[in-house]
Amino acid sequence: MLPRSPRWIRHLSAARERVEKPRFIVEGRLTRMVGLTLEAVGCHAPVGARCLVEGPDGQDIEAEVVGFSGEKLFLMPIGRVQGIVPNARVTPTGEAYDVPVGPALLGRILDGGGNPLDGKGPITHTHRTPLTGRNINPMARQPIREPLDVGIRSINALMSVGRGQRMGLFAGSGVGKSVLLGMMTRYTTADVIVVGLIGERGREVKEFIENILGEEGMARAVVIASPADDSPVMRLHGAALATSVAEYFRDQGLNVLLLMDSLTRYAQAQREVALAIGEPPATKGYPPSVFAKIPQLVERAGNGDSGGGSITAFYTVLTEGDDQQDPIADAARAILDGHVVLSRELAEAGHYPAIDVEASISRAMTEITRDEHLKAAHRFKRIYAIYRQHRDLISVGAYQPGSDPQVDEAIALYPQLTRFLQQGMNEPVSLAESISALQGLCPPEPEPEVAQSAPVPVTVVPAAGNP
Repeated sequence: MLPRSPRWIRHLSAARERVEKPRFIVEGRLTRMVGLTLEAVGCHAPVGARCLVEGPDGQDIEAEVVGFSGEKLFLMPIGRVQGIVPNARVTPTGEAYDVPVGPALLGRILDGGGNPLDGKGPITHTHRTPLTGRNINPMARQPIREPLDVGIRSINALMSVGRGQRMGLFAGSGVGKSVLLGMMTRYTTADVIVVGLIGERGREVKEFIENILGEEGMARAVVIASPADDSPVMRLHGAALATSVAEYFRDQGLNVLLLMDSLTRYAQAQREVALAIGEPPATKGYPPSVFAKIPQLVERAGNGDSGGGSITAFYTVLTEGDDQQDPIADAARAILDGHVVLSRELAEAGHYPAIDVEASISRAMTEITRDEHLKAAHRFKRIYAIYRQHRDLISVGAYQPGSDPQVDEAIALYPQLTRFLQQGMNEPVSLAESISALQGLCPPEPEPEVAQSAPVPVTVVPAAGNP
């Protein structure tokens, strides 16, 4: 028997490898549906887990766990819910949401779930990454030290953007926001562009890709589109997917430009989810979770670890009624590294891009520009602001030339300043050209000379009692 022991041990080891540990799946049932919220009992799954709800004709409907109360699970469907019946079977998959990433994503158009929309077949991916991304130690992030050329003269010169900076694009409807994004996509010097179209009109997706982005922009771009008729969870996934794709290319050592349109639609999707599961509203109907979700998304952008790449991000923020104090606009302004404001007044006057240079700022500009460039930008803004402040007096003829030398200078230079700020849709302007044009228009002012006073003679008075 002893000689047989090694053989039996091998047989038992092989049998143990073939026998898999049984995996029991506890299924639940659907007890309630109100709006887009599904309530299930009898099963357990963590928040963010993926579940399958029995649908019509045996086709399962995908849903995500968004909350729970006691034994009840709150689910939000990913797709459409037509045909769901009471007591439908609910099956937790035990999986969290992840997305395919790889170099093959370049030039492709995806939906919020990572599925191709362009009809070019399945996507070959190297690996998958979670939608939630990974946290980067703030002390391990590279500082913003290098400028990024976005191809827009006014932004390059007056509010320079650094690699790894997060900027907000604050605009109302119909002021040229999409055109400005398309220009940056085509003319930037970034290695990869990731565009997230979240919650916008469906017809705008194809128009943006074909008319604004073009073949030149798509060659090095990835577009994630989750239009307004998608479920709120799908819109949230679309924004997270765009950020995950940008993180992948950043981790490959590339410089990425992330354009997300819009952060407001992302916040509105989270508001729909939160209100549906009973979270109380706070500011203008936005629950507190909205103001927690925005920083979690935005903080994933920026520079990576030492030696890695960068994600320079532009998030559009819709200012309803051109209200710059909208709660989402106010929250975004506080956590971003600067903001570009588009003016309806300028757009209605045919001034494109309609950038309000007085209300726009880049908080990292002082770290990435030279003193000569910075002084020229400050002088440009000062002259421009002086003219705008006295515009009413000038337009009605109430200002008398010679009354104020600074106003006289502003009147003389204002036509050149407005021409500098305007740029055609098909007119790329590099960073070097932008700075050169700015310094030619607004050279640094000479330093004031300090007058040296003549020495004062000192008279020595002899002390009392001395001869």
